[in-house]
Amino acid sequence: MKLELQLFGRAYEVRKASIQKTGAAKAKLYSMYAREIYDVAKKGGADPLSNAPLKRLMEKAKKEQVPADIIKRAIDKVNSGVDETYDKVRYEIFGPSGSTVLVDCLTDNVNRSISSVRAALNKCKCKLGVTGSVAFQYDHLCIVSFNGLTEEETLETLIEAGIDVEDIEMEDNQIVIYGNPQDLYAIKESIQTKLPNVDFDMDEITMLPKDKITLTGDDLEIFNRLLTMLDDIEDVQTVYHNVAL
Repeated sequence: MKLELQLFGRAYEVRKASIQKTGAAKAKLYSMYAREIYDVAKKGGADPLSNAPLKRLMEKAKKEQVPADIIKRAIDKVNSGVDETYDKVRYEIFGPSGSTVLVDCLTDNVNRSISSVRAALNKCKCKLGVTGSVAFQYDHLCIVSFNGLTEEETLETLIEAGIDVEDIEMEDNQIVIYGNPQDLYAIKESIQTKLPNVDFDMDEITMLPKDKITLTGDDLEIFNRLLTMLDDIEDVQTVYHNVAL
């Protein structure tokens, strides 16, 4: 097994700004979880015991205090045969002074989502890029963080499970593992064999910028306005960017 430990001090940035789940308003947050739970349950089955992505999503929803009845209604829609179709769409955006944004949408109307995103970009004088024009500047990773093991113990556990990871970092006694997205569940299961009652502070599949930039003055104002406008769009699910805020 080959593992290179490269401590980039990223954990703080991850917690602070790199992963931004949109939905400042509770109503939008609940709506997005309801859509995503329905979509995952429809594709992989409504039983969380046999659908690992659904189980993880339901756990996340509970952590974010999404009411149980909203989760139940989304599952019930699948079981009752309600047929809704949602598409996952990513928009790649060039903002002011070298800033970039990735916007993930879960929508039942792609024309509506692109129209809404374009309207926000026009008001902020930002540009929509073609597929791949921005994403190559980000690392597609899973991130798992928890307390209870040392770096050495964590590494030993992962080696025993035959899992390669990109990076392991420790900050304030918290272990942060960066791995391949497809290894998220395997990483969690290996840690649970060592710490059966572990509480994961983070278990995300995300896009991390390879480099961060700093904006000031009008550029920062425009960028913050863009984030606010994107956050207000119904179909926007997740926003990633490369600006240190």
